[in-house]
Amino acid sequence: MSPPAAPKSVTLHDVAREAKVSLITASRAISNPEVVSKSTIERVMRAVQITGYVPNRLAGGLKSKRSMTVAALVPVISVPQFLPTVQTLTETLDRAGYQLILGQTGYDRARESALLETMISRRVDGIVMAGLLDPLAAVERLRRLGTPVVETWDLTDRPVDMLVGFSHVKVGSAVAGYFLAKGWRRLAIATADDHRALQRRDGFVSAVGREVPTVLVKAPSTLRLGREALGQLLAQDPGIEAIYCSSDGLADGVMIEARARGIRIPEQLAVCGFGDADFAAHLEPALSTVHIEGAEIGRRAAEMIIARCRGETVAQPIIDIGFRIVERASTLGAGQPARRR
Repeated sequence: MSPPAAPKSVTLHDVAREAKVSLITASRAISNPEVVSKSTIERVMRAVQITGYVPNRLAGGLKSKRSMTVAALVPVISVPQFLPTVQTLTETLDRAGYQLILGQTGYDRARESALLETMISRRVDGIVMAGLLDPLAAVERLRRLGTPVVETWDLTDRPVDMLVGFSHVKVGSAVAGYFLAKGWRRLAIATADDHRALQRRDGFVSAVGREVPTVLVKAPSTLRLGREALGQLLAQDPGIEAIYCSSDGLADGVMIEARARGIRIPEQLAVCGFGDADFAAHLEPALSTVHIEGAEIGRRAAEMIIARCRGETVAQPIIDIGFRIVERASTLGAGQPARRR
């Protein structure tokens, strides 16, 4: 028996014929949709489904010297504060025809460096980094290649390329000022041990003007670590009036442990988190926290990468997105909290 004939491969010409558009229009609708009308895109996408056409991204990349992929490196994808950034980054890139490749560094500089090497070898069209790149980690190679890089969720006046972020030192200082304005003096910190969380700790301590009881936990922080942290802080100072936590998850753990010990929040203990996770407003009591426009960070970072890939100049390569303290029930007690007996 002779082998079965290989099925005839569907080409872009077949798609154009089915959609009743020119070949160049079909190509643009698939690879560069922002320059084609919505109705044309819909016709071409219907034709793709009908014909079963599969775009050859590799061939297209070789011709255009574009992979149509962007890499994003985050410490841990499960951390709630990064999720809005990843979501809008994905959506904005997708509308421009780019796909996102996500990597987790695990707060490990060696792993970060290895991931960067992998992304460079894949010839991604851009890199978005949650945090600042290690100056020794493939930075010179990225510059020589001309790969657009956007560092996010941090702030420096000397980024590798472009940046969308905010000052963690100022966050810590602002929370300390907020506590002091409430009249609380016996303060404490529960913080993860990653670089950005420690910057917030430093800003807090600097604003207070003295060291305060502090517990460091391994990043990423968790509810369990928050419960343990409160016990350790109370052992240092049983009369603590207010605690700043480096994440909302850590703060949730502190509040659960406080309830288990019969400590009323905010009457006997005020608690503030960081990140304004989607659950923060729905805790009991609702958690005061620091809100960051994570979705805006993702959108702006994507737009910077897209602009650079088009050969355009980014007018504002460094953007300080800022932050705000969201006051909720966990710190709403007026004046000094009632003393614990």
